[in-house]
Amino acid sequence: MIPHDPSKYDAYIFDCDGTLADTMPLHYRAWNETLTEHLGPHHAFTEELFYRCGGMPAREIVEHLNRNNGYTLPADFAHTKEMRFVQLLPGIGPVPEVIATLDALPTGAKVAVATGGLTSIVRDTLQFLGLSVGPGEKIQYLIGADQVPRGKPDPALFLRAAQLLGTAPSRCLVFEDAEPGFAAAKAAGMDYIDVRPYRANLPAAAKY
Repeated sequence: MIPHDPSKYDAYIFDCDGTLADTMPLHYRAWNETLTEHLGPHHAFTEELFYRCGGMPAREIVEHLNRNNGYTLPADFAHTKEMRFVQLLPGIGPVPEVIATLDALPTGAKVAVATGGLTSIVRDTLQFLGLSVGPGEKIQYLIGADQVPRGKPDPALFLRAAQLLGTAPSRCLVFEDAEPGFAAAKAAGMDYIDVRPYRANLPAAAKY
């Protein structure tokens, strides 16, 4: 379990990929396979760069690759990648240390998941972990990147979560695993915890 001071917070916001769910290796596999099919095996999206982009919506990663590498990936490429990831979903597992933290929150705690993934895919990911979203559930709200104009590092996801939870941003604690998420939390005026130091099985490329 990840230590924190519950007296300081009224609500808790969790990232999904790499935080609740150990999906990041599968996301990179989906990126690598789809990019290799389109560009060949020597594309610029290395595993290290992938982890530095953690939390960014797929559409913004495609924009980043086109802008910085002169690629002309089509507008629907992000969808192609996401559909490949869906095929890999049965291979996901939990991040036990973060799931234990979620489970230890008191009954009735205000909890949301705010993520750079598409809402429908993240909902499926959570269901593979045995987690449901809605009134009376441990997680009351799910905010995906398709619900806001810009994803992380923009604070919109976290601010929307605070709004839905009825909590001031300063009373929210964010659990995250990547720099875009940390930047989004800071921009939203929220405290955050980097979950990576608490993970026993963190991929080497994520230790930047």
